[in-house]
Amino acid sequence: MIQEAIEGDHYQSVKTNGDALFKERSSKFYAFARRVESLDEFQSFLEELKVQFHDARHFCYAYRFQPIKPQVRINDDGEPAHSAGTPIFNAILSTELWDIAVIVVRYFGGTKLGVPGLINAYRESALEALLNCQKIDIYLYRYYELRFPYSAMAEVMNTLHQSAFEIVSESMDHDAGYVLRCRESKLTIAHKQIKNLYQAQLKEITK
Repeated sequence: MIQEAIEGDHYQSVKTNGDALFKERSSKFYAFARRVESLDEFQSFLEELKVQFHDARHFCYAYRFQPIKPQVRINDDGEPAHSAGTPIFNAILSTELWDIAVIVVRYFGGTKLGVPGLINAYRESALEALLNCQKIDIYLYRYYELRFPYSAMAEVMNTLHQSAFEIVSESMDHDAGYVLRCRESKLTIAHKQIKNLYQAQLKEITK
């Protein structure tokens, strides 16, 4: 499945887990929403549930993470095609969350629900689990190192305090230095705000 990368430098994820139980004609759908940022984290999440619900037959899921280079997957795990993973993923899309995985564990209650019934059950259980999570705003930053002579400290600090750069840490040596960060959307104005610091050298770094 292809997923477009986000536009801008802001997205939402979750800071707390969300669970839900949806019942339909004796079938039970246990939904679990968790923040995940890698395939390894997702696999650990899935294995945890398989141990907890060792007698369940279906572990259907959807996830999307890494909003700059999206990683997306849906899985019906034995249910009819697009009756489980797709509605779970649509629930994720409706909440506009990233770095998120939802797994729905189903116990069959003896009465077949049909594809429409399954779609509704998986979507509603996933959505309820997601709505039970507490959201968090996440911003994308670029990181820089700023180095300058100690004699320029007052000028540098005065300029930084009025700029879009944020001081992350300091690195004092034979000269003064700070690790800075700036939101992607504010980079152009941030560079203009410090362009008159002729004694300072700014370079981008990997954080």
